[in-house]
Amino acid sequence: MHISEGVLSYKILCGGALLSGVSTWIGLKKLDLEKTPRVAVFTSGFFVASLIHVPIGPSSAHLILNGLLGLFLGWVAFPAILVGLILQAVMFQFGGITTLGVNTFNMAFPAVICFYVFRRWIINNNRMTSSVSAFLCGALAVMLSAILVSISLALTGMHFLNMAKLIILAHIPIMVIEGLITAITFQFLKRVRPEILEVLYEGV
Repeated sequence: MHISEGVLSYKILCGGALLSGVSTWIGLKKLDLEKTPRVAVFTSGFFVASLIHVPIGPSSAHLILNGLLGLFLGWVAFPAILVGLILQAVMFQFGGITTLGVNTFNMAFPAVICFYVFRRWIINNNRMTSSVSAFLCGALAVMLSAILVSISLALTGMHFLNMAKLIILAHIPIMVIEGLITAITFQFLKRVRPEILEVLYEGV
């Protein structure tokens, strides 16, 4: 899911940087300093999960956990994912500095979308309904990210079109895995740390 340096056009890079900058500012405005340790834990999970990746041309396939971050962090998923990507780019040369904006938006925006789409269903008292909703939240976030990566590549040049299609196909099994991880993690934390779900109830 990381797009490497020197691949995207400057228009896509600038657009991604602008969108991520504004969205990260919104996320920081919503960040309660008392919850910073919680955000750090989810950022660490994202950082570790996406270290193991399979290269696919100018991008890669790997676990993202962006649906999970969106579920528990909402808009704060933007600064959380940005920090994780900066560390990966600096320490392991995954992605790159110039592509930080695009990569952050491609992974964090679907997390926010899924947060708002599924939040009412996830807080449902019916265990089956909440579990299925959490699964769909994790799975759809990955698919939306793969689509955004594909669009980023396709807008840069038609020679990336076939690669863009391959990226979407490669993430289908990852969708299922992430959906299961999100559903299991949600039910576990709901049972042992229900206060961590408070972001889901804000404004509902």
